Amino acid sequence: MGGFFGTISTKPCITDLYYGTDYNSHLGTKRGGLATYSSEKGFYRSIHNLENQYFRTRFEAELQKFPGNSGIGIISDTDPQPIMVNSHLGKMAVVTVAKINNLEELTRELLNEGDHFSEMSSGKTNPTELITLLIARGRTFVEGIENVYRKVRGSCSMLILTEDGIIAARDRLGRTPIVIGQREGAFAVTSESTAFPNLGYDICGFVGPGEIIRLRADGIERLRAPEEEMQVCSFLWVYYGFPTSTYEGRNVEEMRHTSGLLMGQSDDTEVDSVSGIPDSGVGMATGYAEGIGAPYRRAVSKYTPTWPRSFMPGNQLTRDLVAKMKLIPNRAMLEGKRCLFCDDSIVRGTQLRDNVKGLFDLGAKEVHMRIACPPLIYGCPFINFSASKSDLELITRQVIRDLEGEQDTTEGGMGAEATTPIEILQDYARTDSPRYRAMVEEIGRRLGLTSLRFNTLEILIKAIGLPKCKVCTHCFDGSSHF
Repeated sequence: MGGFFGTISTKPCITDLYYGTDYNSHLGTKRGGLATYSSEKGFYRSIHNLENQYFRTRFEAELQKFPGNSGIGIISDTDPQPIMVNSHLGKMAVVTVAKINNLEELTRELLNEGDHFSEMSSGKTNPTELITLLIARGRTFVEGIENVYRKVRGSCSMLILTEDGIIAARDRLGRTPIVIGQREGAFAVTSESTAFPNLGYDICGFVGPGEIIRLRADGIERLRAPEEEMQVCSFLWVYYGFPTSTYEGRNVEEMRHTSGLLMGQSDDTEVDSVSGIPDSGVGMATGYAEGIGAPYRRAVSKYTPTWPRSFMPGNQLTRDLVAKMKLIPNRAMLEGKRCLFCDDSIVRGTQLRDNVKGLFDLGAKEVHMRIACPPLIYGCPFINFSASKSDLELITRQVIRDLEGEQDTTEGGMGAEATTPIEILQDYARTDSPRYRAMVEEIGRRLGLTSLRFNTLEILIKAIGLPKCKVCTHCFDGSSHF
């Protein structure tokens, strides 16, 4: 998905910028970039490939080269950023957290109207460069950003470093967050409020959907009011978010604990212990243990010194290997025990199937799995949720295809799609419908589980604490829109 950090201060900003950007690294990395501005020396930018090294290691040696009291940084899943341009709006550096579904269409449109692009190594348009060109077409920054809102299908939040402060603009429907922090003499904005505590910032607000603000060292100016409609991604709380982060006033760990507690209170399964699959399953498991009345045990631990999050490597075989090698089961907590595990989600199921077999091999008597969200029925067209190119990579869709006896496929939004009618998919998404129960039972069988239960949409929304209409749950029920 990616994450960004920006700060402006009465003092040099590079230390805050360096560490603040690094605190977004858990969102998955391919590229990292920093840009600063000094009224005396102008803009300075650096971009590094992070596929073989961590962000801090890449940038540490050149920190003294970054001048000025304002800067922006990015951890990018995809394209090299920041993009720097000189336009009629002035010089600027731009970072984005975005998914542009109509990238090729917009590229052709801009080329036909006289714009030009630099090429990425893959030969594809850099999405942030496209966003920058759309901004530069406006008579003002606000008009240019509204141009992005109007044209992009998907989502886009951005930071723009200018000669007059930092402009922060959140996606029109607020699918990805921007959190505002403040301390004496400085303001900051970030995708993850986890970046704030150790740098001395306190959360002072959240940029609203479609809202545009300008940060200066002495205050914040609203350039565009927020929209009423919001579709913030529910998966931020389920999976992406670091436990100490807060979005829309709701802390990630608090939400996960509450969700597990509510699920556990409705579960009468007799188990000897409850464990969380690190990291995102742990908060849910502490709540589940309390709700079901069983002790919490660390039956699986993550080896943290060298292994990244499993979705980060570009190759699926490598991702599967990383997922296996970083999680180490504890035989002493497993042998002869009826074990219940909590995890954030099931996407393809390949990693979980291998893990379940390993737990039984180490002596577990029973392995029950509880999932923090409802079954993933639809791929996400709004943020870079996973490396999946087709809905048929989802284990749910594979099971649905087999249960419905489907053979033919056609091209859809994420690639090859099963020809399942929408009303049938909606029935599979409906908790406790006969089709839903058959799907869950078959997934559990394929994964080798003693029992499998998914969270309900009602509990998920209650734990997040926002109205259903404000939260995007498209991957569970297909309810959202462009």
